[in-house]
Amino acid sequence: MTSTDFANRLTAVAADSEALLAHLLDGAVLPGETARPPRLLEAMRAGALGGGKRLRPFLVVETAALFGAPRDGALLAGCALELLHCYSLVHDDLPAMDNDDLRRGKPTVHKAFDEATAILAGDALLTLAFDIVAREAVHADAKVRIALVTALARASGIGGMAGGQMLDLAAEGRFESKRALSENEVVTLQAMKTGALIRFACDAGAILGQADAAARASIAHYGAAIGQAFQIADDLLDVEGDSATLGKATAKDAAAGKATLVSIHGVAGARAKLDRLIAEADAALAPFGSKANILRATARFIAERRS
Repeated sequence: MTSTDFANRLTAVAADSEALLAHLLDGAVLPGETARPPRLLEAMRAGALGGGKRLRPFLVVETAALFGAPRDGALLAGCALELLHCYSLVHDDLPAMDNDDLRRGKPTVHKAFDEATAILAGDALLTLAFDIVAREAVHADAKVRIALVTALARASGIGGMAGGQMLDLAAEGRFESKRALSENEVVTLQAMKTGALIRFACDAGAILGQADAAARASIAHYGAAIGQAFQIADDLLDVEGDSATLGKATAKDAAAGKATLVSIHGVAGARAKLDRLIAEADAALAPFGSKANILRATARFIAERRS
């Protein structure tokens, strides 16, 4: 697969995701709803639309394709995941968390609106994600939808993203005396905070395709490797990246004294670890042969990204 082929596939899923997200966040009142307050809906749209590579929906769509699952259902599941991811960004940007003013080159939701609206917008994006992933349009088999809901809840909750956020705050010394984290502690924190949703994106495609246990384990191994690689690449960009290109502030990790694999091993050591993770991801895809070339290209894209 050429870099142009990969870029075209990524761009196509991003465009389709943007259109579907805009539809999901329109003003139409659904059965069981009373109304959609315009200010809340506008804040949700500000937090979810108009930017991003849509890597998580892309992983759902392409992993589902590997197992022969229909694209429409996979795209809908991917957009549910993206809404949940966007909720986490809205809350992560809040003054009580990372206190960021910019996201994707635009004012963060609490800056564009206010803190209370941003909190509610995040809450609403989170709950809408579970509404969507439970819909029959995602998959006709209720058992498959239940498996998706369960996996998403665990990836995003106390043992996943939210738990990782708590570990991150604790590591900053928010609740107790600050201490240096070991490499294993950093890896655990990052596997929860960032890696869990990326692992779910891969697992979701396998669930939708009703993959057998061995295939699902291989995809889980791939997802874990690229999840860790994504975080290392992100930490490297914080050190080496340009804020205008990234659309957010840089050098914040060092200023906050955050423990990362870059701070532990230095830039060269972190890059070496990143290369090993990409090789590990590639090896995990061996059972699928050339059918998984798009996922191999995705791993390289994660390692080489500049924004």
